[in-house]
Amino acid sequence: MALEIRRFGDPVLKSRASEVRTFDESLEKLAEEMFETMEEHEGIGLAGNQVGRLQRILVAEYEEERLVLVNPEISSASGEETSPEGCLSIPGVQVDVDRSTKVTVRAQDLDGEVFEIEAEGLLARIFQHEIDHLDGVLILDRTDRESRRTAMREMRERLLNRS
Repeated sequence: MALEIRRFGDPVLKSRASEVRTFDESLEKLAEEMFETMEEHEGIGLAGNQVGRLQRILVAEYEEERLVLVNPEISSASGEETSPEGCLSIPGVQVDVDRSTKVTVRAQDLDGEVFEIEAEGLLARIFQHEIDHLDGVLILDRTDRESRRTAMREMRERLLNRS
């Protein structure tokens, strides 16, 4: 069952998610529902906050591989590039965001086993974007003031044109 994607303005998106301590069937079910939701909205990554669950879990799909990271933390990062990013919680908005080009993430799998994963390029960007969500940080918080103003103006105009 696909879940509701929380949109910009929902306080859950600005809240820090809590560490996952229970690794059971409900966590597996949440991960599966998050994949369904992400795929339904043609996303490539999704964090717990975005579906109203303040749990430190993210899912991503990259090069046809499904990834689930529980309690992820970036343990190292290097390089930097600026590229446009969008977000399922802020539809229709793209802003330039500075990100590391390479990261190592320490996380747990759905059984609670600790692992590390190295990522470069788009996958590194996905991990940083979703871990930001788990910390209550949005792409609008990571861009310059003028880009944020422009994005907010575009969102407001879209909302006004709907009514």
